[in-house]
This record gives sequence, structure tokens and C-alpha cells, in this order.
Amino acid sequence: MNYSKVNNIVGWICFLIATLTYVLTLEPSASFWDCGEFIASAFRMQVVHQPGAPLFLMIQRFFSIFAAGDLTKIAYWMNVGSAVSSGATILFLFWTITALAKKTVLKAGEELTTGKLISIMGAGAVGALAYTFSDSFWFSAVESEVYAQSSLFTAIVFWAILKWEAHADEPRADRWLLFIAYIMGLSIGIHLLNLLTIPALAFIYYFKRTDKATTSGIIKTLIVGILILAVIQYGIIQYLVSFGAYFDLFFVNTLGLGFGTGVLFFAILLIGALVWGIRYSIKHQKKLLNLGLISTVLIIFGYASFSMIIIRAKADPNLNNSAPKDAFSFLSYLNREQYGDRPLGYGPNYNSERTGVTEGKTIWRKGKEKYEVAGKKTDYEYNNNTLLPRMYSDDPKHAAFYKEWMRLDDTKNPNLVDNVGFLFSYQIGYMYMRYFMWNFVGRQNDEQGQGSGFEGSWISGIKPIDALRQGDQSHLPPSTVDNKAYNRFFFLPLIMGIIGALWHFKRNQKDAGVVALLFFFTGIAIVLYLNQKPMEPRERDYAYVGSFYAFAIWIGLGALAIKEWLFKKLTPTAGAIGATVIGLLAAPVIMAEQGWDDHDRSTKMVPHDIALDYLQSCAPNAILFTYGDNDTYPLWYIQEVENVRPDVRIVNLSLFDTDWYINGLRQKQNESAPLPITMKPEQYVQGERDVMPYDDYKIAGNVELKNVVDLLLSNDESDKVAMQDGSKSNFLPTKNLKITVDPQQVISTGTVPAADASKITTTMDWKFNKGYVTKGTLAMFDILAHNNWKRPIYFASTVPSEQYNGLDKYLYSEGLAMRLLPLKADTTASEDRPEQLNTPILYNNVMTKFKWGNMKTAKYLDPQSSDDTFIFTNLFSSLTNSLIKEGKTTEAKKVVDKYFAVMPDKFFGIRTVVVKFYMAENLYKLGETTRANDILDKSGDYINKELNYLADISQSKGLTGSQNIQTGLYYLDRMIKTSKAAGQDKLSDKLQKTFNNLEGRLSMFFPQQGPQ
Repeated sequence: MNYSKVNNIVGWICFLIATLTYVLTLEPSASFWDCGEFIASAFRMQVVHQPGAPLFLMIQRFFSIFAAGDLTKIAYWMNVGSAVSSGATILFLFWTITALAKKTVLKAGEELTTGKLISIMGAGAVGALAYTFSDSFWFSAVESEVYAQSSLFTAIVFWAILKWEAHADEPRADRWLLFIAYIMGLSIGIHLLNLLTIPALAFIYYFKRTDKATTSGIIKTLIVGILILAVIQYGIIQYLVSFGAYFDLFFVNTLGLGFGTGVLFFAILLIGALVWGIRYSIKHQKKLLNLGLISTVLIIFGYASFSMIIIRAKADPNLNNSAPKDAFSFLSYLNREQYGDRPLGYGPNYNSERTGVTEGKTIWRKGKEKYEVAGKKTDYEYNNNTLLPRMYSDDPKHAAFYKEWMRLDDTKNPNLVDNVGFLFSYQIGYMYMRYFMWNFVGRQNDEQGQGSGFEGSWISGIKPIDALRQGDQSHLPPSTVDNKAYNRFFFLPLIMGIIGALWHFKRNQKDAGVVALLFFFTGIAIVLYLNQKPMEPRERDYAYVGSFYAFAIWIGLGALAIKEWLFKKLTPTAGAIGATVIGLLAAPVIMAEQGWDDHDRSTKMVPHDIALDYLQSCAPNAILFTYGDNDTYPLWYIQEVENVRPDVRIVNLSLFDTDWYINGLRQKQNESAPLPITMKPEQYVQGERDVMPYDDYKIAGNVELKNVVDLLLSNDESDKVAMQDGSKSNFLPTKNLKITVDPQQVISTGTVPAADASKITTTMDWKFNKGYVTKGTLAMFDILAHNNWKRPIYFASTVPSEQYNGLDKYLYSEGLAMRLLPLKADTTASEDRPEQLNTPILYNNVMTKFKWGNMKTAKYLDPQSSDDTFIFTNLFSSLTNSLIKEGKTTEAKKVVDKYFAVMPDKFFGIRTVVVKFYMAENLYKLGETTRANDILDKSGDYINKELNYLADISQSKGLTGSQNIQTGLYYLDRMIKTSKAAGQDKLSDKLQKTFNNLEGRLSMFFPQQGPQ
């Protein structure tokens, strides 16, 4: 039987299974997090956040062609691009496993029997399909993110080095190495994870080219592999651009030539040096030198995809992150300077104090004719430095987490032992091994884990084992058993992988060592390099899929071990079939069965629809302030791709402190006119007015905002204060601000209807809530001072309140955005429900404009989508309550009917009880007793099960879930009082019994209950 033919056929079958799986479960539109930005940027060839992914964008743009002009299908086809890339990854993984298996099973010159062929193909299928259905890889395979294509390039290079190894003694075998170099270069334009395969590739080369491996040879190979990785990571990716930038600095500032001449000269010099080197290597028959130089050329060719970033940045697209138009801005973009640095080998602890400041290297910016000094990088000096600083963030929340996690008191200065303890217990144990166990043992739920034992942990499904870690498992709560990510693999995939690894090391130590090296560098090495802070905004398992890929190789080889150890007495063919079946059942089958429901996004449209709802909350030509990824990127997508509400200008407050972003806001974008920013570029350029202090001048009363803006922009030295370093800075002399309002202008612009003229205030006064003014705050002040109510101004409902800059009392909800309105203070808002609503507009938006993302019918709602159910339920409740207060019960009942028609009748944690409670209150007021009773009855049952579980595990594992216990009991008490007040004594009595039982069980922990 032809091995190559069978190998190709079975490999492509695995590809089809994987691709079909991903196509069937992929998200039909944009997903949360970076996907919206990537889709929008790929569609219009724009510039994404650092360090860019130009090749990824170009490939995704190709897939968008299949939408055939249907803008609503662009995202779908880009998601298909990820699905196909992921399917291809499975194809190359299959071929990698079969190549390794064949080397190990089949000795040189030995005949390939049917039994061995089935064993090899079975091993490939088991490992490849196990990775197909692994949690983290599946997640990335169904959305338009870089990790699917990054995994594909990783799979290709590892497969290619095995192809080289198989043909290494042939005359033209090194073309495989050149192919790898080119793929490496291309992969830089997707993600840098691919480079982490280099040490493993180096060992395959070493073992093939040496007759006998020695300790010194292994050490040298490891060093060489790491050096090659460093040369590409720093030498090619960063220093080539750095050299070009400083050549340009010399040519422009010293020689007086035009921008770009230095870069051109350096490029010519580099090309000349490489051509000379290659010719020299050929002439003198320096084979390794020739191989190295040509590989360098091919890596640079692949890396050249980044030219797209500069080309498109110069075109000033709507999304132009960092605007890397010149050598120095491009260098800053590649170096991810916007995100700052993290100490790795030596640095401060979270409680180290700054003892000094030193000037770092000069920061250059492009001027009109020359490069100008934008400032100096600031290097801080600290006391109490330590080796391997893992607990380094001085953010108060992070510091509190460090102390709690490591049980450190306030006076303790963490030492090396403490930092290493945090590395192993949290960074490796919690932020890597937890993800590893998700993929191969099981997952508790899809809640984001922040260190507790009942959110985002791993479980196996074997209750006695799980009980050792997480307490009694006999009465698990709904938040676990009803969560679709409650996946139990019973350790079977992990056992398969361990068996495969042991068998591999026994039969072929060299290859097993290479796989182990791949496993380490794409897993633990990333942990060491990233040095993650606690309390990340999202789970980071996607960063370690390369490590899980390596483990999947061993899962596949585990099938060979099973055949060898368990089926010795059977015929080779029967043993091979039996081992393959066991392997398939133990890994991919159980992983697919358990994981399908929480990876099936095929019916979920929440990110798409919530983006639409944000924009539909806004009046025409509005300015909408947003803050985070998930209230910005989906909006970029739906505007840039589907052309929804192109009149609204989205302003992301997280980017507002940069000059390039303000420049973009001063330009027309889509159908949105430039924003009313009066500052001139030289007044907010990088290094100017980055942060300005508050210096209280004891000014009586409130100061007009226009005057404050003028003062902050003044170049008069008398309008500045001296700083500690001797420089002078503009400053804020008072926090008491005001905007004088012309009621006629407010009415004429449609900001407030003429019928509500009596509600308009003539002076908006407020107190600024920060002790400094950033460039972004100055830009916001500028807009507020000069807008004159010509354009509606909104804050997204998810913007943190501290970003309102003290304007809270003038913000009125009109949906998912709060409009700035010059109205007199609302005295009807209660402490319990303090929101202010623009009821007529909010009613119209909810009833006629909003879409609901299939929340009620979707097969699966991820944590971000379930969070949005809280936002919408609260919105429904607030609108209903406001309509009831206004005596509009008919409209209120219509809102309630809409709520039941579009919102899921599910609980997503204790928080759901809170928002549902307020809806139940409204229902009682409307006479909807049956509906109200149903909500409170179900809520009481939910609280009962959740808190009884917490009581169970608190007795065996110590107090946990205190916030949920307090919230649950507090709202259960309110439910009792509310139902009793509504005359529902039977329900009230039932809830009271539940409360009494829980209070008895939990009184030792919470003798006094109340809201937190």
C-alpha cells in the first residue's frame, strides 16, 4: 500500500473534519475583543494596534472577496478564513505526527506492514483531531483573529523541518530550510509566536548533522537556537528599522536632505552587503554562510509585508493606530512603546519606592523640515529591587492581589523566594497550567478566573479528585452545571498525552526532546517573557496554543503506546485498529462531545447587534465617547464595514492622550465632520502638554471652561508653573468649572425640545474629578467648550464614571449611551436607582431601533454576551420604572412584553438576580403578578442552590464567595419584603424559609447582612 497516498488522504480527511467543524460553529459576524478592529482594518486596509499584522490583514481581505459585495457577509467570510487556516493547521499537525511516528515505528529498511500503516495513521488522526477539539484552539478557529493563521505558520515550519530531515542527504535538501526562513519572515506579519519554534528546529538540524550527540553539542545548539531567535526578534525586526531611522536622522538633520533619504541609503547599503556576502559565500564555497545569508534575505522578504503599514498610514485611513508614517514613529510602533515595559531579570517590587529619575534615550518626532526632540524617556530608580521581579506592578489593585495571593503583610518587602513563589503558583500554576488543564482535563465554567476556586477553574469530572481541590462536588450549583463550558474529560486526553510522551522518550529520545523543547518554548518560556500582571481583562489561554499543539503530538503517539502495551497478543492489524479506536474515544470524541455546545457561536449576534445599538442610541452627527475594546472595536467594524451610522464619530478615551489620534479627530471621516477641536497640532504634539498638574489658586466660584482651555494652551510663561525638574508646565488652577448655556441655541439645535425649555439650565457647573489634566482631557475640554450644542455628545454606558470628568449629573441615558444635556438637576432619582433617563428617546430606541443579538435563542452566550444581558435587563427595568413614574403604564407594559420577548430566561450568576429583581418590582406595580412571582420564585431557587453550595465548600475549604453570599442574602431579603408588600404571602413565606435556612448555614461567616 502506498504510504504517501494514504498519508495524504487521511490528512485531508482530518482537514475536512476540522474545517467543517469550525465553519459550522463559527461566529456569523464580528466577535468581541480585537476582531472588530481586525475585520474593519482588513476590509479597508487600515492600520491596527501594535505591532501590526499586515499579512494577516491582506489574507483576510482576500477571504472577504467571497462576500460578493454583501457588506453584512464580510465578517462571516473573514471568520471562514480563520476556520480554513485552522483546518490547515490540523492537516500539517497530522502530517507531523505521522512523520514522527513513522520514524519511531519503522526501522530503516523495514517493510511497512498494514498493521504499522494503520498504527501510524491512527496516531496522526488521534493527535490531530484531539487538537481540533481542544478548547483554546477551537476558540480562535471561529473568529477573525491572528492566532488561527499564527498556528498554521507554526505547524508549517515544524512540518517542513521534518521534511528537510527526511531528505537532508539529498543534493537540494536545504531548499526546505530556505522555505522555513521565508515562512518565518512571513509569519512576522501575522504574529511573533512562530519564532518560538526556532530552538526546536535547531535541534532537529543538529541531531541530523551529527553522528553522535554530546552534552556540549546540545548546550551549543540550544545557545545557537536562542541566538537565532534573538537575531530575528531584535536584529531584523527591530534593529534594521532602528538603523534605518537613525540613518534618516543623520541625513535629514545633519546633511539637510529630505525625509526618507537616510532610510533609502541604508536599504541600498543593506542590499549591497547581502549581495556581496552571498557572492563571497558562493565564490569561496562557504555553504553555511551562504545558507545563513540567503535565509536572512528570505526572512527580510517575508518581513517586507510591513511596508503595507507605512503605505497605508501615509494615506490617513480612518483607523490609523499610531500613524506610523515615518521612520521613528514606525520604530515606536514595532517596539510597542505605547504599552510600556515590564521588568524581567531585575527590577522593583510592588511596594518599592522611587528614589530617583534618570533621563533615557531621546524621543524623536517628525517636524516640518527636520526631526525634533519630543523629550527623553524617563527611567525611574527604585529601592528594594530584586531578581526575577514577578510582583512588580504598583497599581493598588495589583498590590492587594499580590499580598492576598502570597499572604504577605503590609510591612513585608517581597524577596526572591516570594517572587519565585508567585511565578510558580500564579503565573505558571494559575495562568498557564489552568489553561493547560482546561484543554486536556476539563473546565469548570466560562467565567473569567481571578484566583477564586469557583470561577474559571479546571475540573476533571471525577468528583473525589475534584473535591480535593474545590470541596464537595455532590451538590454543584446551577452556575456550574448549567454553564455550557462545564466540560469534563476525566483526565483521558491528559493521560493519553502522558503515555505518548513516556513512550516517545523511551523509543526516540531525540525527537521526544525536540517536541518537549517546542512544548516549553511555546508555553513556559512565554510565561517567563510576558511576566503577566494579575487581574487581566480577559483570559490569555490563546497565547499558549503552540504548547498545546506540542502536547497534541504526544496524544497521537499515545495511540502507538496503547497498541504496543495493550494489544501484544492481537494481530498487528487488529491491535492497530483497537488502539486507534481507544485513542479516538479517549481524546477527540469526548473533547468534541463536551466542547461543542460552548464553542458553537453560529447563532450568536451579540457583538454585531450591540455595536448597532450603541450607534442607534445616538442622535444624528453625534460624538460618542467610548473606553474599552468591547465598546469600541465592534463599533469600528459596523461603521467601517457595514456602513452603519457613518455620521457618528467614535472617540476612544483610551487613545485620546496621543497626538496622532487627536489629528484623526480633526479630519473628516466617513460622513462625520471634523470635531470642534481648536488646538493646533503644535500645541498637542508628542511631548507637549502630555500631563499638566492641578495647582489650586483658590479661585472663587466656577470658571468658564473656555477660559480654562485658553490657559492650558497658553504659551505665556506667566501662565505656567515650575516643575520639579526645572521645566515649566501649563496647569489647572481650579477644579470648579462651568459652561454658560444659551437656552435658545440648545432649542434651535434640537438638543432639548422647546416644550422642555423650562428644564434647561443657564449654567452647567461641575467639579472636575482628577488631580491632573492629560492631553486627552484637554481635547475633551476643547470639544465641550467650543461645540456650542451643534453636535450631540454621548458617553457609552460602559465608560467608567471617572472618565466623565465630573459631568455625571448632566448625563441622561438614551439607550446604550448617555447624552450630555444642559438640564437642571433631576431630584427624582433615588440612591437605589440613581440613573437619569431621557425617557421618550430611550423608549423609541428600545421599541423600534435596537436589535438583541439573538440573546434569547442563541445556542451559546459567551461571558461578554451574558454580561450584556445585565446591561439590557437593567435598561428595560429602568425604562419601565421611569414610564410608570410618568403614568405611562401602557407604554411600560409594552416595554415589559419586549423584555420577555428578547431577553433569555436564564441566570448568569448572582448578578442576574439583582437586575431581575428590579424588573419584578416593576411588574408588581403594573399588576403583572404572575410574571413577577415567576421571576422571584426562580431567583429564590437559584440563590438557594448557589449559596448552599458555597456553604458546603466553605465548611471544607474555608470561606469563599463572600461577595455572592452577601449579595444573595441581601436581595433575597428584599424579595421577601417586595412579594409580601404585593400580597403574595405564599411566595413570601417560601422565600422566608429559604432565607432562614441560608442564614442559619452562613451566620458563622456573616452575622450581619447588608448591601456591599
